[in-house]
Amino acid sequence: MDYKGFILHHSRCTSINGKGFDFWVGLDGAVYAAPLLTDPEHIHICFEGNYGEAEAVPQLTESQQQLFAAGKLILELAERYQITPLLIEPHSKTCPGAFFPWNDLVIYPSGGYH
Repeated sequence: MDYKGFILHHSRCTSINGKGFDFWVGLDGAVYAAPLLTDPEHIHICFEGNYGEAEAVPQLTESQQQLFAAGKLILELAERYQITPLLIEPHSKTCPGAFFPWNDLVIYPSGGYH
C-alpha cells in the first residue's frame, strides 16, 4: 500500500477514523497493533491519555516512555512501508488535543541517536 503518512489520536477521541486505530501506544511504552491496517491512505496511532484538557494531560515523566516508543514505531513503520516518518498530522483540531507534546515527540530518521 502507498501510505501518505501518519495520523495521531489520543484515547479520548470520540471518532478514531470511524474504524479504530492501527496502533495503540500506552503510557508505559507498550505498543499494541490492530489485526489489520484500517485506512488505505494513513496509519493511525492512538496515544493513551487525554491531551485535550490541561488538568488531564499525563506529566512528561509519565509519558516519556510513550513518546519514545511512538517515535520508534513511526520510524519502523516508515521503513517498512517506504514513507517519510515526517508526515505526521493530528486527527482533527481537537485530537490529539491542544496539550499534546508535539515538541517532545522526536523523530530522527537518519539512523542517529536521539
